[in-house]
Amino acid sequence: MTFRLPSAAPLLRTPQTAVLEGIAGFVPPDAVPNHALPAAWDVDDAWVRRRTGIGERRRAAPGVTTGDLALEAAGRALAVAGGPLVDAVIVATSTPDRPMPAMAPRLTTRLGLGEIAAWDVSAACSGFVYGLAAAVGALTSGCADRVLLVAAEVYSTLLDPQDRSAGILFGDGAGAVVLRRGERDEPGAVLALDLGGDGSGEELIQVPGGGARERSRPGEFGPGDRYFRMRGREVYQHAVTRMTQSAHAVLKRADWAAEDVDRFCAHQANARILSAVGDRIPVPGERHVTNIARVGNTGAASIPLALADAAARDELRAGERVLLTAFGAGLTWGSAALVWPELPPVPHVDTVGADAEVVPVPVPAPAANLTDPATDLAEGVDPATDPALRTQIA
Repeated sequence: MTFRLPSAAPLLRTPQTAVLEGIAGFVPPDAVPNHALPAAWDVDDAWVRRRTGIGERRRAAPGVTTGDLALEAAGRALAVAGGPLVDAVIVATSTPDRPMPAMAPRLTTRLGLGEIAAWDVSAACSGFVYGLAAAVGALTSGCADRVLLVAAEVYSTLLDPQDRSAGILFGDGAGAVVLRRGERDEPGAVLALDLGGDGSGEELIQVPGGGARERSRPGEFGPGDRYFRMRGREVYQHAVTRMTQSAHAVLKRADWAAEDVDRFCAHQANARILSAVGDRIPVPGERHVTNIARVGNTGAASIPLALADAAARDELRAGERVLLTAFGAGLTWGSAALVWPELPPVPHVDTVGADAEVVPVPVPAPAANLTDPATDLAEGVDPATDPALRTQIA
């Protein structure tokens, strides 16, 4: 069943909404370029770039948690916004430091923000868009005047060292935005949202173990069930279809045509997916916001990381119409339309120079269980060649 924000919803009819006033991102300093990937994976730089568009990804050092990355990104975003007080903190993540409690209250305390509302959002790679919808709701309902939204992931803690299909894709990082209540005609205003979900696809992207199911039925789970699993071909199909549909829905809500979009920022899953979705909206490649080549797929953090990186590089201009879309486990998906604000200088996401440490990715022997390249998400299936999916996209 799909949830849609109806066109008559008070959220979208009220003259007030969330207005972006600060953004920043952070990635760990340790880089894993393609040439440092395990030899047992039998991949090279050209192979990975051709299938994913990724040149390197970042890995958190031992002992560095999702909360640590969130703290760094949040502090930077608050500084860009001028250090304002916030009334609520939302953290979007699939890799929390602990199953319980939520990360947001601890982050709030570490930032010295006082006893304010704080909660987590779990929507996998759609987490930032879902968190954005939660922030808009908190602001327009009067529950908060200003919200800090942070998306952070340390996916390296979930990756099976035998699974190259995920190992080549995912990196660690965090992105954060500061939002205040404001008017819909202001630069920075979030103008429209679209959210969707389909639990029948829950097994396409998952970590089977580690939760209450495993604790209640321990005999059914093994050590490998604590790792991230993904059925790549099916995920590719759903990702392209769902993001395309959601993007069209939010454009209609914002009363924008595709040609009105100045900048398009999709979840940085895979360069092939980004290109396929962009072609189907359509938004030409020169308007895409992407940094997947430098940081890989960072889950919920990917959209704010890419936007922060583009802002730091002066690639976003005040008044530009920005379209966001994402897809993740659940299945979940969502899109947002906003107008880019005038911002103070934003610190660069890439904080590492030529002396960055190159960290090889360890892989235990034997490596006989490596995912076959034919089933990799990187290989994908073009929905345009699948009649059933082609009709969905159309």
